[in-house]
Amino acid sequence: MFFVDTMETAGLGNRSYLAGGQRAAVVVDPPRDIDRVITAAARRSVQIALVVETHLHNDYVTGGLELARVTGARYLVPAAAEVSFSRVPVADGDTAPVDDGLTLRALATPGHTPHHTSYVLEEDGHPVAAFTGGSLLIGSVGRPDLVEPRLTAELARAQHASAHRLAAELEDAVPVLPTHGFGSFCSSSQAEGTATTVGDERKRNDALVKDVDTFVAELLAGLDDVPAYYAHMGPANAAGPDPIDLTPPGAADAEEISRRLAAGEWVVDLRSRVAFAEGHVAGSFNFEGEGQLATYLAWLIPRGKPVTLLAGTAADVAHAQRELSRVGMGRPVAAAIGDPEDWVHEPAELRSFRRSDFAGLAAARARGEDLVVLDVRRDAEHSGGAITGAVHIPVHELPRRLDEVPPGVVWVHCAGGMRAAIAASLLDAAGREVVAVDDGFGAAVQAGLSPTVPASPTVPASPASPASPASPASPASAA
Repeated sequence: MFFVDTMETAGLGNRSYLAGGQRAAVVVDPPRDIDRVITAAARRSVQIALVVETHLHNDYVTGGLELARVTGARYLVPAAAEVSFSRVPVADGDTAPVDDGLTLRALATPGHTPHHTSYVLEEDGHPVAAFTGGSLLIGSVGRPDLVEPRLTAELARAQHASAHRLAAELEDAVPVLPTHGFGSFCSSSQAEGTATTVGDERKRNDALVKDVDTFVAELLAGLDDVPAYYAHMGPANAAGPDPIDLTPPGAADAEEISRRLAAGEWVVDLRSRVAFAEGHVAGSFNFEGEGQLATYLAWLIPRGKPVTLLAGTAADVAHAQRELSRVGMGRPVAAAIGDPEDWVHEPAELRSFRRSDFAGLAAARARGEDLVVLDVRRDAEHSGGAITGAVHIPVHELPRRLDEVPPGVVWVHCAGGMRAAIAASLLDAAGREVVAVDDGFGAAVQAGLSPTVPASPTVPASPASPASPASPASPASAA
């Protein structure tokens, strides 16, 4: 009897899998923090016999090489993937024993990358699970534009063909177990649900219900922004990542925090956006420890910039350090726990700003207040509807475009509040008076703000005006 255990990395929208029998197991697309995998295997009392990669990942640093070294497992990587370390090269049709009666079969499924490979777990020769990585996802496929722009259209067509190959070779009841697609930016689009089968996908997946030309045209038209740190993930995984370092950073006092701020380093407050707005160290930035911390901090921060973490507890710091390590960020240079009053010499070094909702914004506009509306959603979200006259600067572009925000009190919003809080902290650190709109974008219409659909991705700057319904769900549309 076989088992499949899912190890979810919710902050990055990914899943890894431990699958096997009574004595041995295979790990598919392991996370960098391999202690989770080792614990899962110990809980099952199985030996990790195989570690496999479906592809060289663009969105996180793999723990595969280190996991194979620590456990003595065979490390299977697609043969066409160019890597700088020793591994077992895998080609289409190759098989590897997992446990008694259990075999893993490789299935070439290019599209997400040219070398992408899916793996079919077979029990006594019968397929019982398909690990599809970034190929066939839940209601979608992995995006084809993360490797090389000139290959994007070709890889999109390959995704269509690979989806059809999986559907043709596997029975409807076979579970489809993808790595991406649970909020990951590696997914070309998002769909609801957490589980699926080949039969489910045959009925609803665009790659399986639309002809190749229609599928490719729509896929390419819907591609969204790519987090900046993605450019570093593929090379890191090809080179062979170093083992993760989760040793706690040194403790920082008020003097060190002040010194690091003065040096232009990033001091990141992990507390909730509500607590941060009420009081924080002047010059610090707010990236909430829960949610998509790694995605947005790694996206915005200059690569290699030292980071000091501020949090309520040591556990919060440890959680954040683990999250950030998964995307290749080094060990924080320092950390402080407690309350803002503990992190400064004088109360005057603390700042605060207002929070509101779209009803509050509507009321401020009605009073004729001199304000600027700043929309920090991504281009794809903004194109679905925006507040007339609002300045549109996606949050990941804001650090280098702060001087484009016009004078006045800045009311900043996103689709749900989290990204608005990040942007508000950036503006506050730059000395701007800011109000963070902590509200779902759909409430803009209910508040009496008139929706408009812009003709271009960026709306020219001008003070004030109405809003519109949120665009369909995407990796961060609820944030």
